[in-house]
Amino acid sequence: MQWLDAIIQGVLLGGMYAQYALGMALMFGVMRIVNIAHGDVMILLSLIAVSLAGVLPVGNIGLIVVIVPIAVAIGWALQTFILNRVVGADPLPSLIATFGLSIALQNLMLEVWSADTRSLPNSGIASESFQIGPIYVGLLPVIVLICAFVLTGGLDAVMRYTRFGRGLRAAAADTEAAAMTGVDPKRIYATATAIAVGILGLAAVFAALRATVSPSDGSAQLIYAFEAVIIGGMGSIWGAFLGSMVLGVAQAIGLRVDPGLGILFGHLVFLLVLATRPEGIMARKK
Repeated sequence: MQWLDAIIQGVLLGGMYAQYALGMALMFGVMRIVNIAHGDVMILLSLIAVSLAGVLPVGNIGLIVVIVPIAVAIGWALQTFILNRVVGADPLPSLIATFGLSIALQNLMLEVWSADTRSLPNSGIASESFQIGPIYVGLLPVIVLICAFVLTGGLDAVMRYTRFGRGLRAAAADTEAAAMTGVDPKRIYATATAIAVGILGLAAVFAALRATVSPSDGSAQLIYAFEAVIIGGMGSIWGAFLGSMVLGVAQAIGLRVDPGLGILFGHLVFLLVLATRPEGIMARKK
């Protein structure tokens, strides 16, 4: 029964990772933009949420309504003023630009919030749970998982069935050819990055509700998102969701084997997938 419980807890943890990974799946998996600042942007949004919670008389839902538009604006500005100047067939310029941004954001957060850990007041939701047989399931992780599932389905539908999704995939495949058909690559990239960071805004609030956050946490979130996208398969939105589930279950099982092995088990599964199926579990056929 303890292993069943580990799998359930791993799937719930994967719901959190899926919210980290969706934006990465859109930027890295589809647009081929390497955003090293991905995790730092999420931590920045978490810290902004913590600060706003102390001055705004809104609950957690109201805080999400405030943070997500801020995240969308940050994503649009990031792509418009930085990434659109360096994006191209070579991913190295975007990698260097976002690496510099990552360092700048970490120092900014340390200056403003110091190195102390912070979290959102959860009003008991983080400690509430319900029982399924002999297994207790946390309410907040279930909410996070449901949101991740809905976001994944919605984003996948947008990419498959909307003009925006077709334009983004065309621009990612061949920028010049897409421009000749009337697609504005820079504008559509800015919209896509705004969506990716907007999803991070939701994840930022949930992360601050589930645990504490500090300015140095961004690197870990980046690694989890990157591993989930690679495990699931580049270019696949549902692949990022599946990769997050695999990563979460691996870490939960590792924790049951030994408390110090949780993170290591996740990395080992990532390396195993990379060695045996480098295209990912749900990679799109070319």
